[in-house]
Amino acid sequence: MQVSVESTSALERRMTIGVPVERIETEVNKRLQQTASRAKIPGFRPGKVPMSVIRQRYEEAARQEALGDLIQATFYEAIVAEKLNPAGAPSVEPKVFEKGKDLEYVATFEVFPEFAVAGFENIEIERLQAEVSEADVDNMLEILRKQNTRFENVERAAENGDQLNIDFVGKIDGEVFAGGSAKGTQLVLGSGRMIPGFEDALVGAKAGEERVINPTFPEDYQNLDLAGKTAEFTVTVNSVAAPQLPELSDEFFAQFGVQEGGLEGFRAEVKKNMERELRQAIKSKVKNQVMEGLVAGNPIEVPKALIDNEVNRLRVQAVQQFGGNIKPDQLPAELFQEQAKRRVVLGLIVAEVVKQKELKPDEARVRELIEEMASAYQEPEQVVAWYYKNAEQLNEVRSVVLEEQVVDTVLQQAKVTDKSVSYEEAVKPAEAPQAA
Repeated sequence: MQVSVESTSALERRMTIGVPVERIETEVNKRLQQTASRAKIPGFRPGKVPMSVIRQRYEEAARQEALGDLIQATFYEAIVAEKLNPAGAPSVEPKVFEKGKDLEYVATFEVFPEFAVAGFENIEIERLQAEVSEADVDNMLEILRKQNTRFENVERAAENGDQLNIDFVGKIDGEVFAGGSAKGTQLVLGSGRMIPGFEDALVGAKAGEERVINPTFPEDYQNLDLAGKTAEFTVTVNSVAAPQLPELSDEFFAQFGVQEGGLEGFRAEVKKNMERELRQAIKSKVKNQVMEGLVAGNPIEVPKALIDNEVNRLRVQAVQQFGGNIKPDQLPAELFQEQAKRRVVLGLIVAEVVKQKELKPDEARVRELIEEMASAYQEPEQVVAWYYKNAEQLNEVRSVVLEEQVVDTVLQQAKVTDKSVSYEEAVKPAEAPQAA
């Protein structure tokens, strides 16, 4: 077998492979002999059909099958011999594909980039330090109460925070417009759910009252036909309901799975959950900074094939998340291009750090992480057992731990500054990273 390799770009390789005719004929004959042993042809007993008849009937199909298999086999042999690492399936172009001649074809493909990750010492990390105070717990209790607000009908005029049940009809220039009417809509005043001015105009309204209001659609409104226009809404208030926050009672605590300990026990459970959230938030922000530093300090070119594969994965995830009848390949690739490239870059860099530092998942940390995740459930032992019975889920946890070990490896050399902040600031979502 003859092989020659040409580099057509930093990552693309054009490999020409020649396969001797003798090897082709050997493979063709092997298939014809297999066919002869089982072929059923009228006038001949099974296994007794003359090879000339077999060849006449089946040689073309056997040759095509042999050539296809030989291309796969010789491509693999060639990349092993040339020590190449393809990043995707090759594009194969036959050059000589004739009976009685050597097979010659060209395989074009991309390879994984070869690089070494460096510059850990140049990465700057701001590591947040925070604690969950009793005031933070008090605030969380109020948030939980508000999330479980009930509304009870009242006879008074509506105030901000009240829930109104309304019917409305919207018009522009005297004409009803699409999407501008509804019946029985529940609206909490001050929620910002409606366009500016709509909710404010209903403060002070009472049940049974009809109001005509004239809010203006924002200039950047998503429906360009309505953007910047003033509408006339006729609104009928069916009912006014005032918010009623639940008491901190055993009944309320039971909704969150706390059956014992009263208020003190509930506060302890809430604080434990907040501390878990705090640890995860700080860890996540440190990890994001490490990954940003690795990407910034190690610019690499990535194979288009890997980006295309990641785009397709993101398309599938988007369809699964948002549903609808749309198919993944109907979503424009451009929507996911930058995110896909970033994921591929990070994946390659993290994999290279693992390789350079010879890292393996720390099984003690794997167990610790599983137990921490399981602690949020009522039967943590069952959750732990479930992870260890499911190889796929267990390997996902191992991957997370391995990434944490990469982060720890970088932190040993990076410039780390600790910063004390409040709980609220520590758990506040970080800004989205810039595309690679």
